[in-house]
Formats: sequence, C-alpha cells, structure tokens
Amino acid sequence: MNLKKAAGIEAAKYVKDGMIVGLGTGSTAYYMVGEIGRRMREEGLTITGVTTSMQTKEQAEKLGIPLKSIDEVSEVDLTIDGADEISKDFQGIKGGGAALLFEKIVATYSKQTIWIVDESKLVNQLGKFPLPVEVIPYGSQQLMRIFQEKNYHPVLRKTNTGETLRTDSGHYIIDLHLEVIDDPESLATYLDQLVGVVEHGLFLNMVSTIIVGSAQGVSIIDTPHQK
Repeated sequence: MNLKKAAGIEAAKYVKDGMIVGLGTGSTAYYMVGEIGRRMREEGLTITGVTTSMQTKEQAEKLGIPLKSIDEVSEVDLTIDGADEISKDFQGIKGGGAALLFEKIVATYSKQTIWIVDESKLVNQLGKFPLPVEVIPYGSQQLMRIFQEKNYHPVLRKTNTGETLRTDSGHYIIDLHLEVIDDPESLATYLDQLVGVVEHGLFLNMVSTIIVGSAQGVSIIDTPHQK
C-alpha cells in the first residue's frame, strides 16, 4: 500500500463544497490534490484552491481546479500539506521541497491546517531532518559563516545539476544539519531576527490535525493547536 497516497486521499475527505483550500507541495500533497481533482470531476465538488508552489499550481491547473492567490482571498478555510518531521508535541519541520515560504504564508492565513504524512515522519524530537532556512542571495555567505560559527553545520542547497537552488521567490536555502533541536521556539525566534533570513522551516503551533498513513492503515490525530 502506498502510505502517502492513503494519507492524501483521506485528507481530501475534509474538503467541503465552497471551501477555499490551501494546496500543499510535495509527494504526499500531490496525491491529495489529485484526489480533489477527482472529486470535482466525479462528485461535482466546487472549491477554490490557493497553491503553495509553482509545482502545485501547474498540477492544479491541469486538473481544472480554480485558483486564487493568497492575496485574493480574505482567509483560507483549510490547508492540507505534507511535513518532513513531526515531533510528539506536534511541532513540525517543513521545506524539504523548497516551498516553505509560500507554505507558511498560506498556513498562517488558514482557519485549519492538516498535515499528511507517512509514519516515518513522526519523531520524538525535531532535528534529524535538516532544517531549511530561506535566505536572500545577498549576504547569504555571511549567514553561512554565522551558522558555521554556531556549529549548525550549514549546507547551501544545490540542484541535481550542482547549481545553487533557487526557490519560487528567487531565494537560496541553507539547510542546517542540527541532529536535535532541544528548543524549537527559541531557535525560531533567533532565526526570525537574523537579517537576510526570509523564513525558516520550523512550523510551530500551526497544525490542527495530522493524518498518518501506516502499514496498519490511516490514523487521524487531533492536536491541541486548534485555531
């Protein structure tokens, strides 16, 4: 059984007629967007999508999902997105797909956020997955130096062809290989105040429901972070 697909299809059940839906990015979100497209074709579901990346925008357009930008809606009813790591207290790391800035903007203006993952993404403590930090190119080497001095083991993300990766906004990503994040809140605060950092992949107190695909089936976890 494809665990990501199972979680994505389950999450699409939360989408109701007339909703404005934040459409996440990544391999699990891909199945969710596909299932919403199927429901629109076969069940007559009508929604408006707000996408979190060019990749998801292209997929949604091919499926005929009507789209608006985050600036054309007052708020989003529900955002469904993947996550790279979720701790036992329901904090998350996102940004493995380089879409963290748009993902965080859409999640911030959402009434409810669902994360869809396979069971491998559930961890006791965040940090094994490298923490993405989106930075503007100008001054990025200064940030690399600061992160090296802090012993954060920074790596400038590259494409498969070896060029420096650029996000949909034209920024760079520095991945911090931290292994363990003891205090996500204070790390988030520290990164937020660094000049040149646009956004980071710590998504704290943002998720209301987590849908997990496992070999035993799909489980649903409601978190205390209900908005």
